Amino acid sequence: MQKERIAVDHTAPSSRPSAVIVMAEQSFREVFSETALARLTAVVELVGPLPITDLDSPASRDALRAARVMLTGWGAPRIDAAVLDAAPRLETVVHTAGTVKTFLDAEAFRRGIRVSTAAAANATPVAEFTLAAIVFGLKRASRFAHQLRTTRRHRSVDGMPQVGANGVTIGILGASRVGREVIRLVSRLDARILVCDPYLSAADAARLGVEAVPLDELCRRSDVLTLHAPSTPDTRHIIGAAELALLHDGAVVVNTARGALIDTEALTAELVRGRLDAYLDVTDPEPLPGGSPLYALPNVVLTPHIAGALGNEIHRLGDSAVREVEQYVGRGILAHELRADELAYTA
Repeated sequence: MQKERIAVDHTAPSSRPSAVIVMAEQSFREVFSETALARLTAVVELVGPLPITDLDSPASRDALRAARVMLTGWGAPRIDAAVLDAAPRLETVVHTAGTVKTFLDAEAFRRGIRVSTAAAANATPVAEFTLAAIVFGLKRASRFAHQLRTTRRHRSVDGMPQVGANGVTIGILGASRVGREVIRLVSRLDARILVCDPYLSAADAARLGVEAVPLDELCRRSDVLTLHAPSTPDTRHIIGAAELALLHDGAVVVNTARGALIDTEALTAELVRGRLDAYLDVTDPEPLPGGSPLYALPNVVLTPHIAGALGNEIHRLGDSAVREVEQYVGRGILAHELRADELAYTA
């Protein structure tokens, strides 16, 4: 059911803390189910336009002055020092998506405003998609599909790289939220799991049931290399020509993280040769230029950034945010609280 843009009457007194929702109208319609909104309004008093899309309107400014809680989402306008000045009572920002770096100024952390995101909820569909890509990649699904389209005949394994997920080694770059969820899912396979992450301790690796290895060893030993690291200046092209050359013939590269983690030119050269297979949900640039050979290769599957929450999966994000608000109002707890240093703010 689509929700109409409405203004909420906040003239009556309430014991519930005042809250605003700041995001694009489409995001608001997609993120919050009617059930989630009912739960939310049971613990906070929503004030101002619903949602707020223009932080400079008089109604929005009135709402900001009263708000102790702010829920944000895709399409949120920039929340900088001037906006924070207009919201003197603001205590917490609860984001209904992943990163807040795109809209939230670091000043929020300096003022002691607590920040939470639904990144953990978004990790679930990304990890599920990654598991599917790993299994399809090892099964050579794209190569067999191409073979069937072009020959209209029963399958042939002639010329195929090793087929199957039995006893393989899966290399995971980044023990992020998504990376750890991928570990949980792929542990169901008969596979060895290697992880490269400079922040993964030996104790954490043992608890996760994985082997921690450096990047060059990860590439040399992996039948599948799947990427789950953040995109930072340090991780740009972390998988370049040298790392790709370490992968054995027939290895599968899966990227559901950020396109800039891989040197596209170097990867394209390997894929054109047919030495590797790839399942790429993200690329650099995104999308690839129309003339890229990757669109037509039988050993490549390109998808348009669909691994994260889409369709009915988006309600997970709203539900996660509502749970955060419920816990914050009830007990002062944020289960998915962020620290400023986790975001590598430079300003």
